[in-house]
Order: sequence, then C-alpha cells, then structure tokens
Amino acid sequence: MKLVLIPCPIAEQTAAQVLPEEIRQHVLTCRHFLVENIRTARRFISELKLGIDIESLEFEILDKDSQRSQIKEYFNKHARVERIGVMSEAGCPGVADPGALAVSIAQEQGIEVIPLVGPSSILLALMGSGFSGQSFCFHGYLPIDKLDRAKRIDQLAREVAKSGQTQLFIETPFRNESLLEHLIQQVPNDMLIAIACELTSPQGFIQTKTAKDWAQNLPSLHKKPCIFLLGK
Repeated sequence: MKLVLIPCPIAEQTAAQVLPEEIRQHVLTCRHFLVENIRTARRFISELKLGIDIESLEFEILDKDSQRSQIKEYFNKHARVERIGVMSEAGCPGVADPGALAVSIAQEQGIEVIPLVGPSSILLALMGSGFSGQSFCFHGYLPIDKLDRAKRIDQLAREVAKSGQTQLFIETPFRNESLLEHLIQQVPNDMLIAIACELTSPQGFIQTKTAKDWAQNLPSLHKKPCIFLLGK
C-alpha cells in the first residue's frame, strides 16, 4: 500500500492554475480516499475532469474527530489496496490538517508515503510577507478567551522582538476583524503585521504594514480565509 498526499486548491475553481499535472495523474490511480470533507473532495475530483465515475470511488472521513484506532482499522481493512489518497478540505494534507494522523500511522506501519506538490497557504503567506523564512513558527488558532489571547499575542510579539522569528497564526473567518483589532491594540505601533487573505483567488492579497498603519486603514476581512503574521 502507498499513501498519496493530494493537495487541493485553496480557492475554488483554481485547480487548473495552481496544481501541477502530476496531481491529476495520481488521482487517476486512486480509488480509495481519506478526506476531510466528502462533498469538497468529490467536487475537486469532478473539477479535474478526468472522466472518473465519482460514484465508483470510496471516501472515508478523516477529520479533527477521527480516532487513531479508526484509521488503523481502515488501513487493516484496505491492506491489499495499492494506493489510498489523502485530501484536506483545502491546501496540503498533513500541514495544519487532520491528514497528519493518517501519515503518522502510515510511518508507524512502514507504509510508503508520497507527498505531492501543491499550494500551502502557510508557505505562500510566509513567502509574500517579507519576513524571515529561516526561522518561523505556525501556531494555528490563538485562544478565544480575551485574557488568554492577550497573553499569547504578547508572547508572540516578544519572540519576534527577541529573535526575529516569524510568527504565523489563523482565526475563524468571522472573527478575523476582531483578531486584527486586538493585534493593533496590543503590539507596539511599529511592529509589522502581515495579512494574507484569500490566497490564489483573483481577489487575494498579501500586505505587510505596521500596526499603526493598519489602524488607519482597516481591511475588510469578514468571512474571508486569512493568515496573520508578525515579523520584522
């Protein structure tokens, strides 16, 4: 068995622009898939226009609620399957994604893992920020509680000032603007904040400004997928 890590587009209807031809060829070789969202996975495969009968494919959910025992059982059940594809809802499976669980088990069991090239919002945001790509840390979601969030933001700002390490994090899209306001209020006025919003879509952007400059011209981020970065 081989576990094939299949990147998906970050923005809808962009597969032809952002995915290499290799992805299409690997999808053609898989009939079994571990996916974060079945509807998204089916839509993605349909968008590739490979002539595959989608109904002939088998999809199994692999999300934040999946248990290690469930995935082990799935691998045991499909031990004679030549290839199993893993798909995130968007971007690269295994990077800030439940797909890491399947990869961990595959490594444990000696199953060959094949990661494929595709868009990663984390790397794209880092590349476009102008911040250090030699030393960086992705934290996922910051705490929801205001006091805990304030402490975390303070820690991240101090780390940037101390070592220059780039700090990356995300928020639920409907809380993006609230997070940006907290950042502006809490970090030093001259600290640089980068926002990477709706990457790879026609309206996407990556902009780096000081906290003071962002405060003077707040962007519209509501319900838009974003990555936030602190750096220098």
